[in-house]
Amino acid sequence: MKLGILKAGRPPKACIPEFGTYPDMFEKLLGPATYDYHVFAVDEGELPTSPSACDAYLVTGASAGVYDPLPWIASAEDFLRAAKGRAALVGVCFGHQLMAQAFGGKVIKSPKGWGLGENEYRVLTREAWMTGSEDDSAGTIRLPASHQDQVVEAPPGAEVFAASDFTPIAGLVWRDQPAISIQPHPEFEPAYAVSLIEHRREGPYTPDEADRAVASYNGPDDRARVGGWIRNFLRQAT
Repeated sequence: MKLGILKAGRPPKACIPEFGTYPDMFEKLLGPATYDYHVFAVDEGELPTSPSACDAYLVTGASAGVYDPLPWIASAEDFLRAAKGRAALVGVCFGHQLMAQAFGGKVIKSPKGWGLGENEYRVLTREAWMTGSEDDSAGTIRLPASHQDQVVEAPPGAEVFAASDFTPIAGLVWRDQPAISIQPHPEFEPAYAVSLIEHRREGPYTPDEADRAVASYNGPDDRARVGGWIRNFLRQAT
């Protein structure tokens, strides 16, 4: 399967030698040999020549806001709309927000402030790609988060499958096309998430926010489980 990774941003330069780029993180999460990966730097104006160039596309995180007046964001939205029904789509963090906005939802800079650290999300629906254990039928997932923007209105055709009190629309599954998206970061290893926090301790995070976020990385998470969900979704959708 050809999986196109639509790179929408990059980690802090100081973090890349140890942890790699966002496409590197997703390849590690999903398995280096699992797909025929193709990376497109959409934040630099690079897009696939056609939605049919790959079987599926995954949109990464970014420091930009989807509402920013950047030409590449509008172009990326146009591409996602053109890909509807022609390729499976997965969005994470910025990708979650970009997909929601592209298909008619609403995204804002949340007055709640930053969502940081490992957070717990309720699993609201049982999906066919949630396989592997009985626990996947309900319960919660715990994943790293790093965002101040939120989807506040789901687009037509999409249903919320994961939520928290802080992030009520934390995961979306589309019923009118093969597409899923999630606000938190299953691709963030805890060591990278902590490094990212430390690099932003003096801005945009406050020291207190950074301290609380670092302290949250003190137990197991569900990164591998959700990575399996993404693999199952892509296998079933393509």
